Amino acid sequence: MKKQHFFIALLFYTIAVFYLATTTPISPHEANIFYNSHDIVATFMHWGSSLLPGFIGLRIFFMLIGFLSIALFHELSRRYFSKVEDRYLSTFIFMVLPGILTGITLANVSILVLPLVLLFVLLYEKRSFLFLPFIMLALFFIHEASIIFFCALLFYGIIHKDKKLSILSAAFLIAFVYLAKGIEIGGRPSGHFVEIFGLYATLFSPLLFLYFFYAMYRILLREKKTLLWYISFTALAASLLLSIRQRVYITDFAPYVMISVVLMLDVLNNSIRVRLPQFQKRYKTGFYVVMISLAFTVSLIVFHKGLFYLISDPKRHFAYRIYKPYHLAKALKAKGITCYDGAHGRERYQLQYYGILPCSK
Repeated sequence: MKKQHFFIALLFYTIAVFYLATTTPISPHEANIFYNSHDIVATFMHWGSSLLPGFIGLRIFFMLIGFLSIALFHELSRRYFSKVEDRYLSTFIFMVLPGILTGITLANVSILVLPLVLLFVLLYEKRSFLFLPFIMLALFFIHEASIIFFCALLFYGIIHKDKKLSILSAAFLIAFVYLAKGIEIGGRPSGHFVEIFGLYATLFSPLLFLYFFYAMYRILLREKKTLLWYISFTALAASLLLSIRQRVYITDFAPYVMISVVLMLDVLNNSIRVRLPQFQKRYKTGFYVVMISLAFTVSLIVFHKGLFYLISDPKRHFAYRIYKPYHLAKALKAKGITCYDGAHGRERYQLQYYGILPCSK
C-alpha cells in the first residue's frame, strides 16, 4: 500500500470514526459503566462529558487513545517489514478491523489496554527495559484479564531463557492469585465453544479470522515464534479452552489477539514471495477476497443505520439494543413524559442518560 493511499484512507477513516462516535447513542455497556462504575473507563467517560457535550464527550478520550494505538502499531510494523508498503498495509488492515473500529468509537477497556500491550512489545523488541515494569503494573490495575498477558510473558521468558521477564511475569501472576483477581473460571460444558468463533468473526470479519487461525497454527508448527505470537496465541488458546465450560467475554481477549495482524501479513508474504510469479496468483486472489469481505463488514458498521430500513424486523438489527432506548426517550419527551417504568436491566441507565427516570422510586 502506497503512502499517499494510506493517508487518504486514514482521512476517511477519521471522518468515519468521528461520525460514529458522534451519532451512535450510548450503548448498554457504556451506560452501565457510566452510572455504576468507578474504574478508569468510567473516569474517562465523566471527564470527557464535562469537556464536550453529547455522545462525543463520552468517547473522546477513547478515540484519542485509539489513534495512539494505530501510531504504535505502525511503529511496531517497522520491526517486521522492510518494505514501506507492507508497513502501511498492515497498519491499514489493523485500523479497519471491526474490533478496532468499534473499540475506538465506543467507550471500553480494551482500547485502553491495546496501546500498553503494543508499547510493551515495541520496547521489548527494541531492548528498552526501563519502562516495562511500569507498563506491566498499569496493565495489572487496568485490566483484570491481563493475567493472559502475564501468562504469555512467562511462557516466552521460560522458553527463551529470559530470566528477568520470567521473574517479573511470575511475580504479577502470584499477585493475581493472592488478590483473587483475573478471569473468573467456572461453569460446566455448555456449548459456548462454537459461540467464541462467532465472536472472533465479528472482531476480525469471518474470512480474516479464518486466516488468523491458520496463521497462528502455521507459526506454531514452522515459523519463528516472537513475543507478539506468544501473546496472541496464548489469548486465543485460553479463550477456546474457557469457552468449553463458560461464556467468554471477547473484550477480555480482544487487545491481545488483534495485534496479530502484523503476523498474518508476514505469513502471507512468506507464502507469496518464495514462489515464482505464475504461482502467486491464487494467494493474491485469496488476499483480495479476504479484503473485500473485510471492507463489506466495515461498511456494515459505518452505515449500520441504513440497515434499519432494509430489515423488516428492527429487533434483528445488531445495534437494536443501542437505538431502542434512544428512540423511546425521544418519543416520551415529545409527549411531555419524563419518567418510564417499562425499562429493565441496563436499558434503565440508557434512559437515565437521556433524562428519563423511573416513575416509581
